[in-house]
Amino acid sequence: MKTIAAILTRLNQPLEIRELEIPPLKKGQVLVQIAYSGLCYTQINEWKGSKGEDPYLPHTLGHEGAGIVLEVGETVTKVKPGDHVVLSWIKGSGCEVPNTIYSSAQGAVNSGAISTFLKLAVISENRLIPIVSTIPLREAALLGCAIPTGAGVVANQMKVKKGNSLAVFGVGGIGLSAILAARHLKAYPIIAIDIHSEKLEKAKTFGATHTINIDKEDCLEKIRQITDKKLVDFSLESAGKIQTMHLAFQVVKAPKGCCILAGNLSLGEKIQIDPFDLIKGKKIMGTWGGNGQIDQDIPRFAKWFIQNKNQLKEMISHEMSLENVNDLMQLLQAGKVHRGLINLTQ
Repeated sequence: MKTIAAILTRLNQPLEIRELEIPPLKKGQVLVQIAYSGLCYTQINEWKGSKGEDPYLPHTLGHEGAGIVLEVGETVTKVKPGDHVVLSWIKGSGCEVPNTIYSSAQGAVNSGAISTFLKLAVISENRLIPIVSTIPLREAALLGCAIPTGAGVVANQMKVKKGNSLAVFGVGGIGLSAILAARHLKAYPIIAIDIHSEKLEKAKTFGATHTINIDKEDCLEKIRQITDKKLVDFSLESAGKIQTMHLAFQVVKAPKGCCILAGNLSLGEKIQIDPFDLIKGKKIMGTWGGNGQIDQDIPRFAKWFIQNKNQLKEMISHEMSLENVNDLMQLLQAGKVHRGLINLTQ
């Protein structure tokens, strides 16, 4: 059996579309017909080599999506053929099978426990979460990374309560998901910060009560005005920039204010903090996919958000075929994408 995939063969070069031979399933593996794959900035970092040398080239890409189970390997009990599933890089229950090797006319192609830039993909059991078939697969693809990370930070790490204030730096998929969750939990104010005016307008429709264009306004002073000089209880940085990481920590109040970093810097880039801010009680930490339990979180967030499918549709700003994946990556790198999807049904 064969599949079509987008392959990273060389850093900073366009992905190649190849036909791959699907290997026999190992114990704990599942063959999935992928309907939609999300595109995350993590793939841009992989493509650019931002994390350093890549020893696995050539390899497949993609870590979030939705599809239908076609076949299961030995010992798999979590899903069965015909099940609709969300695919996520975040580990859940089930077997962990860390790698797969596909063959092609050009040679072997490496793949990890999950890859979603393929029409048919071999996936580790613990990267799949079954969902009810009434959830559209297009919107379900958002549940693989953007929503569990953004909403997970707000619900699991910040534990936002009614009346808590939140600033979100960077309103792509993760930032918009955080804003959705904050609105669901009745936070106020919810402040969206970005450099793109169209993204800030979108953030308002998702629940942002205030917006700041960081290129045109003094962010710290504007937040002081919005909060009557009290600053915010929580901030989330999802833009992946040194400047916004510094600001995100500055705008949380002391004591007990908490800044969480979800954005990724390139290898070797560093941020600086004043240790006296820590002494005053401010906190800064990272997140690993929202620090939740993916098997419980995805059904929970689906229940929160899927009832308003139109809002999730609005999060998807671009959709392209697998053959046009390089165009979509260029748009994402330019900051023009809220959340992009690869349509693998075409």
